[in-house]
Amino acid sequence: MQKPRRMTPNVAVLFHYTHQRKGSDEGMPLVPLTQVLGEAVKGGYGVGAFNCNNMEQVQSIMKAAQECKSPVILQASRGALKYTNMVYLKHLVQAAVEEHPEIPVVLHLDHGTLEAVKQAIPLGFTSVMIDGSHLPFEENVAVTKEVVALAHDHGVSVEAELGTLGGIEEDVVGEVQLTDPDQAAEFVERTGCDALALAIGTSHGAYKFKAEPKLAIDLVAEVWDRVHIPLVMHGASSVPQDLVAEINKYGGKLEATYGVPISAIQATIKYGVRKINVDTDIRLASTAAVRKLLAEEPQKFDLRDYMSAAREAMTKIVSRRMHEFGCAGHAFDYKPITIADMKVKYAQ
Repeated sequence: MQKPRRMTPNVAVLFHYTHQRKGSDEGMPLVPLTQVLGEAVKGGYGVGAFNCNNMEQVQSIMKAAQECKSPVILQASRGALKYTNMVYLKHLVQAAVEEHPEIPVVLHLDHGTLEAVKQAIPLGFTSVMIDGSHLPFEENVAVTKEVVALAHDHGVSVEAELGTLGGIEEDVVGEVQLTDPDQAAEFVERTGCDALALAIGTSHGAYKFKAEPKLAIDLVAEVWDRVHIPLVMHGASSVPQDLVAEINKYGGKLEATYGVPISAIQATIKYGVRKINVDTDIRLASTAAVRKLLAEEPQKFDLRDYMSAAREAMTKIVSRRMHEFGCAGHAFDYKPITIADMKVKYAQ
């Protein structure tokens, strides 16, 4: 009779880990955006929504959330879904939730179309954005209403947008058209969306402003008074000048540019902004770290060396934003619910 093979120490550890975790997925689900932003309304803080495309970005955002004890929104654009062939991103986020079951995590589709929404919901996204801001008002209402009906039937939250931002982000191109408060009230009433992205003068991408911007902060307060649902700020990266300088020092050629001042973001949080989108700052942090390491240690060629540096830099910038937005320390304020719970609430 053949004796059973003895497991090596590494295999034994993996065996123990997977069997300890087996069947535990139900105990650590992703959380609906509606709950996370609702709690932010109660606490008077904003929650960072950080775009991710690969493992290191997911790991860095989650490490920052753990260290800051903060709820977090992991965002994926249509470009991210294409880059990761969808299924890879799905399992990266599942791994993040499994490793950090104590952290409320939302998986959100950024700048979605109706088709993208239909792809995201079966992948397990707990929140979707339908971006009809480029459409005439009535068409925006119609497509948003359709997405709300579809998403709510699955317990999934919906963010919509009214007004347009400037700049370029992937295939999102726009000119600034500020949100109309009267239209905002009508839009929310007719669509039933859970959160509303505003156009208050911010811009997508790294090249936002040639000088420090002046945002329409009073507009935020006026819209909040009329709609009373969580508001969203897009294009909220601050484009830290030290990171731009670091990139250019080590061979980059970024043009002079300015982002959204943290003080301006904090002012909008006081008036009702609860979700703050950050993408460019994370890209700048990782690029600066990679360029620096490869320039100072040109003998390096192991991806793990320079991606570790990038991961550390991204963790640092995300952690800083969590403190600045006020969400640090709020991960344990409430008991997370699931999209199954939200499905029941929406049905009622």
